[in-house]
Amino acid sequence: MDYEFLFKLLLSVILGGLIGIEREMAHKAAGFRTNILIVLGSMLFTVVSIRLSQAFGGQVDPGRIAASVATGLGFIGAGAIIQTRGLVHGLTTAASIWVDGGIGIAIGIGFYFAAAATTIVTILVLFIFGYLENYLALKHPDKNP
Repeated sequence: MDYEFLFKLLLSVILGGLIGIEREMAHKAAGFRTNILIVLGSMLFTVVSIRLSQAFGGQVDPGRIAASVATGLGFIGAGAIIQTRGLVHGLTTAASIWVDGGIGIAIGIGFYFAAAATTIVTILVLFIFGYLENYLALKHPDKNP
């Protein structure tokens, strides 16, 4: 049994879930399950690319799949961005999707500390800076149509 892979699965669910909880509490479309699935998928693509490289004696470049994950998540994130009446919504959701991918890739290559630390910083940015943004919006209503 591949216990390391099971650990990566579990860690992906936990870290993606932590970001997803914050997104769910903020009532964002990309919430709990979405964030988990993004981290899981990114981790899986990374593990598969590494194992393909090992199986073919290094003839497969594992970095290409990681780059494709980042590009694909950028495309998904772009779909989360909405522009209406001169206002842009969804940029933070798009950015969190992209960071989820990085966390999944970090887990996939075994950079567990980097994945956990990035998750903590991401949650702090989303949560604390969200309040700061709202405070600043109240202080400067002329900047927010």
